[in-house]
Amino acid sequence: MRLGVNIDHVATVRNARRTFEPDPLYAAIIAQMAGADQITLHVREDRRHVNENDLRRIIENVHIPVNLEMAPTEEMREIALTHRPNRVTLVPERREEITTEGGLDVISHKGYLEEFIKPLKEAGIEVSLFIDPDVGQIEASADIGADAVELHTGPYAEAWNAFDWKRVEGELAKLRLAAKFGRSLGLRVYAGHGLTYHNVKPITQIEEIEELNIGHSIVANAVLLGFERAVKEMINLLKG
Repeated sequence: MRLGVNIDHVATVRNARRTFEPDPLYAAIIAQMAGADQITLHVREDRRHVNENDLRRIIENVHIPVNLEMAPTEEMREIALTHRPNRVTLVPERREEITTEGGLDVISHKGYLEEFIKPLKEAGIEVSLFIDPDVGQIEASADIGADAVELHTGPYAEAWNAFDWKRVEGELAKLRLAAKFGRSLGLRVYAGHGLTYHNVKPITQIEEIEELNIGHSIVANAVLLGFERAVKEMINLLKG
């Protein structure tokens, strides 16, 4: 299973003091050296953490794939077409949210999203959709031509944090079903959101999921452990 390291919250620390450090590029390079398979970053409308300059510098200086999370807006598509990350992951975005609160509603926006992703695919950029583990959303994602889906693991993580083990099992069942269905439709299947060193192991046992994108927990542990060690420890958990 591959690990995509999300470096957004390195920029959150930087921006808290409106300074130049810690530099998300350095974090991306260290993650690469530690064995990460991908760098993930989310350029938001309000630029609350990473920005276009971070994106540009990371694409120019790392040698592993870069995954740009972004809202499906014209502004963000232009940024993607200008900088050409290896992948874009389309996510819903509300300015007032602290972090992404749910999956993209592909069913309700099929026509718009189908047209939206065409220039990205024509540019050779892989398109993934961040969705809830729902078979209807997965089917709609395949219908519009997405290359992959990233399953939202937030509800699973919330149940784990609440020690609600019955709900944990229910959420895992949804993820297993969704991953299997997505793979059956020819989609690549990824997952992420809220995953930590404590709750990641059961997700790694879903064989159809080929990649996890994890950020906050790695950055949080890096504050105490060092970024390289934090990334290596997560890779060890993924590889079992």
